Amino acid sequence: MSISTNGIHEIRWHGRGGQGAVSSAQILAHAAYLGGYRGVTSAPSFGAERRGAPVTASTRLSPEPLRIFSQVESPDIVVVLDDTLLECADATAGLKPGGWLVINSHLPARELGLKGDFRVATADATRVATETGLIVAGSVIVNTAMLGAFARATGLVSLDDIEKAILAKFSHKLAQKNAEAARITYEHTVL
Repeated sequence: MSISTNGIHEIRWHGRGGQGAVSSAQILAHAAYLGGYRGVTSAPSFGAERRGAPVTASTRLSPEPLRIFSQVESPDIVVVLDDTLLECADATAGLKPGGWLVINSHLPARELGLKGDFRVATADATRVATETGLIVAGSVIVNTAMLGAFARATGLVSLDDIEKAILAKFSHKLAQKNAEAARITYEHTVL
């Protein structure tokens, strides 16, 4: 569970253009709504749009309706789709003490050289996405796999609701691959 004190859980996503950070933020909001949250928002943030450039997105979840649509600056949770962004994009900036850092990495947390007052969960979403065939134009797409890691680490949404939101977003065959990637990553997330 995150450390929110006002009932609003603020999540910031870090990825690279084309990895699906914006889609992940939207799918998480939908999953949270399915799970009973009355207030959900998601918002992208990016500069010059190009594949591979750093991208952020925000998601807010609340038991009450929300009227906040700005970017998250002091997140309870940070999800990193590409572990190279830990340094070059300062992904942990503003992460609240006691919050969660959920990282796509084949390395265990102790080998990432992270410093800060936050909890870390790692998952090799790249391997899972590759094995489940989530490759588009030569790029491994890890966003839905990382939704499984998010669910496992935080407990804010259920894997069932993540899968339902994925099924609503994609065509049947693609939805099945994405839901499988989320499930496998959920099972293999290291807390």
